[in-house]
Amino acid sequence: MACANVPDQTEEKEWRVQSYLEQHLRIWPQYGNRILAQHDEDSIVVYQAFCNEIADYAVRYQKFGGDHFSFTRMSWIKPNFMWMMYRSRWATKPNQDRVLAVRITRAGFDHILSLAFTRDSKKAAATKQPTLVRLQWDPDHDPSGDKLRRRAIQLGLRKQVLRRYSEEWIVKIEDITEFVHQQYKLVKKRRIEGLIVAQERVYPVSDPKTAAQIELAQ
Repeated sequence: MACANVPDQTEEKEWRVQSYLEQHLRIWPQYGNRILAQHDEDSIVVYQAFCNEIADYAVRYQKFGGDHFSFTRMSWIKPNFMWMMYRSRWATKPNQDRVLAVRITRAGFDHILSLAFTRDSKKAAATKQPTLVRLQWDPDHDPSGDKLRRRAIQLGLRKQVLRRYSEEWIVKIEDITEFVHQQYKLVKKRRIEGLIVAQERVYPVSDPKTAAQIELAQ
């Protein structure tokens, strides 16, 4: 198996927050392909935004499924909180008005990265295998939506990888929509000095082959 044992799910994992400006000005790198994420020794948080029906099912059962979630379509995960805020317009975009913080095992996430290829990757074409994980590097954004020089990763999961994500690697699913809406009030008033976001640090990709494959900044 590619992944280690799932951490003890009886152990409570707390979703942590910190000042946006403190992280933006003092901690986060300003350019390059970077994976900013909240992580600890054995888990990492990724974000997804859904309609009410999918979000309700996920929170209730702590996995994805139900009548409205499709395992035959690609589903995108984003470890970067601010990229999720840009993509969902701070949980106001139709069908993306519920934001979920999904904590998964680091072993699972590392396995996802090892399978990740861009749409035009020659390496993926050379393997003649269907791409199970689609990789995109997109400009990160500040709270107002302006592009930054740093680029954020998002990962599209398909078929058996999407199944394993939902059924094996999830540690905890938390609905953070209310928090997102509270912070959006500050964004609309341009009170960025008071803005609180997810606490994130650069995620270390230990496998040199994977780091090169996904074109991670050195």
